[in-house]
This record gives sequence, C-alpha cells and structure tokens, in this order.
Amino acid sequence: MSKHVIEAAAVVLTLALLGAPALRAQAPEPMQHEGQSGEHGGGHGAPSPDGAFHKRFDDAAKWVKKFDDPARDAWQKPKKVIAALRLSRNERVADIGAGTGYFAAKIAKRIPHGKVYAVDVEPDMVTYLGERAQRERLANLTPVQSTAESANLPEPVDLALVVDTFHHIGYRERYFAALKERLTPKGRLVIIDFKADSPDGPPVEHRIPPEEVKKELEAAGYSFVKSYDFLPRQYFLVFEKQ
Repeated sequence: MSKHVIEAAAVVLTLALLGAPALRAQAPEPMQHEGQSGEHGGGHGAPSPDGAFHKRFDDAAKWVKKFDDPARDAWQKPKKVIAALRLSRNERVADIGAGTGYFAAKIAKRIPHGKVYAVDVEPDMVTYLGERAQRERLANLTPVQSTAESANLPEPVDLALVVDTFHHIGYRERYFAALKERLTPKGRLVIIDFKADSPDGPPVEHRIPPEEVKKELEAAGYSFVKSYDFLPRQYFLVFEKQ
C-alpha cells in the first residue's frame, strides 16, 4: 500500500471519529404523540427523576392548530365534560395546563358570572391566552403564569381542572399538596389524562394509570370521589380535599 493511500485513509478515519458525535446529535429523534401543553401534540421528551414527562409547548401559533382542532371535539367531548363538572354560575375555576384555552374559553362562556384562571407554565401560551380573552371578549378569563412548582393562583378556587397535564407535572405529591391550599373548603380537583391504549398522548411509558393517580393524590391529601367513563381515550377522576 502506497504512502499516499495510507495517509488518505488516516485522514478519513480522523474526520469520521471527530464528526461522529455531531452527526449523532443532529440525527432526528423519533416523533412521539403527546396531549396538551401542558395542555393539552407531537414532540420529544425524556425521562426525569421528578416523575414528569418534560416537553416544551412554547409556540402557541403552532399548537393552536392541534389543541383547538375541531376534530378533537369528537373524542375530548368538551360539552359533556363541562356538563359533568356541574359548575355554578359564580364558580371560580382554574384550568391548569390550559395551553391555548381549549377548555378555559369554553368554561368562561359557560359561567359568565364566575371566574376562570387559565394557568400555564409557558410564557407564550400565557400571552396567547390573554389575547384570546380579549379577542373573544371573555372578561372573566384571566391568564396566569405558573411555575413548575406552583400554579400561582391569585385566590382560592372551587375547581382545579387538569386535562392531559398530570403526566407533565414533576414532584406531584408536593405540587398537589400545595395546590390543595388554594382550593376552597369544598373545592374539587379533576384529573383527565390519557389511557394506556389511547392513540394520542405521551409515550406509553410516561402514561400514568388512574390507580397511580389516586395513590399519589391520596398521599397529597385528597380523597377520590367518583369517575366518569364516557371519554374514549382518557380517564376522568374527581377528588376533593380530605
């Protein structure tokens, strides 16, 4: 083998070794279907020691096409869900993980004399929620910037609604124990999240069975009250303070 051939082979090998990590980093990850931004789409996520499925929803203009897609109504059944909540005229509701306001806006229209706090951890979603409230003239809908540790509710609420978001929350026992202090004495907590066999939702390994939800919330100071089984892709659990 000539000297020039050996040198060329060495250069190719060196470039391959130096370039390999970069090529791996740029390789696309497999798409995974997710639910709500918290709300309530596809994306990437990774296991976390806090028990949450971490995923960014920082482009409201993109996510609104999925979250507010009219086709979602067929399986999310928002009218039936809201009817099951049995809201009073002056109810104070927190939609935690509100995303683009799929549920928050509908609830605000249902209880014009009540208050709806549309809570989300993504600043862009919070901005969008404020714009939507103005655009749809929902004076009773207030966007709230939350953090990973707290919903940051400005006052106690009668109902905390968590749709397709429970699996995004880290250190859930601590989070929901703190949330309990922002519920009124007869306040309720509703968890709606994806079943194991749902065609939508996070990766299967990140889906939390309803039995585990009950166990975690009992440890956080809640009592399970009832469940509804009319949602084809999700479970619907109702809790109250112990």
